[in-house]
Amino acid sequence: MATPAEWTAGARPRTLPAATAPVLIGSAAAGQVGAFSFGRAVLALGVALALQVGVNYANDYSDGVRGTDVDRVGPLRLTASGLARPGHVKAAAFTAFGVAAVLGLWLTWLTGHWWLLAVGAACVLAAWYYTGGRRPYGYAGMGEVGVFVFFGLVATLGTTYTQADRLTGPSVLGAVGVGLIACALLMVNNLRDIPTDFLAGKRTLAVRLGESKARRAYVAGIWLPILLGVLCAFWTPWALLVVLLCGPALLLSLPVLAGARGTLLVPVLAGTGMYELAYGALLALALVI
Repeated sequence: MATPAEWTAGARPRTLPAATAPVLIGSAAAGQVGAFSFGRAVLALGVALALQVGVNYANDYSDGVRGTDVDRVGPLRLTASGLARPGHVKAAAFTAFGVAAVLGLWLTWLTGHWWLLAVGAACVLAAWYYTGGRRPYGYAGMGEVGVFVFFGLVATLGTTYTQADRLTGPSVLGAVGVGLIACALLMVNNLRDIPTDFLAGKRTLAVRLGESKARRAYVAGIWLPILLGVLCAFWTPWALLVVLLCGPALLLSLPVLAGARGTLLVPVLAGTGMYELAYGALLALALVI
């Protein structure tokens, strides 16, 4: 039986910055037009974090029962390691989805935009079918599309809209930027797993692109957001703060371009998560100054 610490590790806390950064940017964009709501921002953050934990447990369950996680470098896998029963991991995933649904319903009630429930349902379905179901889209090389849409565009723009009832230029640029970093986070994770994913029949985008192109795609995913952040200077010159991320971007790029593999990519994965959080924090700070 898995311990509380192992359940926490199975939730993959290093991925939680990917859920936090969009809410920071979206809330700051709402604040820039005088519409920031602390309560709604907290609810949006709760939804995002619960969905991230849910998708992590769902991936653990689905990959585990398929045998994809039998021999893999990286975070603890509850199902594949046998530490937790598959049914228990699946229940944990749907518990997290349930928390996200309740918080999302509350947020929707506050906004009065009931059509947002359909968006929330789409988020849960996308989270589950990434690796779940008979034809998971994550196994067909479409994982980055789902991440970009839901952990970039929907998370950021949804946060802004639920507070300001409209979207802004910085919220759109920030949504694209943070979505690209989220894709880079997934890309470096899948780059590390190319050998085992290929053998397991999991055709991620990294597998389809091949190692060389996957590495270049990762680098593009962490550098292009800096450019998008700089473009926000049309609304506030403080957006140039994102240039401070050039140093971390270089440090993350070098080992990937140098051909780091296996466990050597684990620090890059963790660093990319913190890079996304830093991007969200800096851009948010620029929008509220």
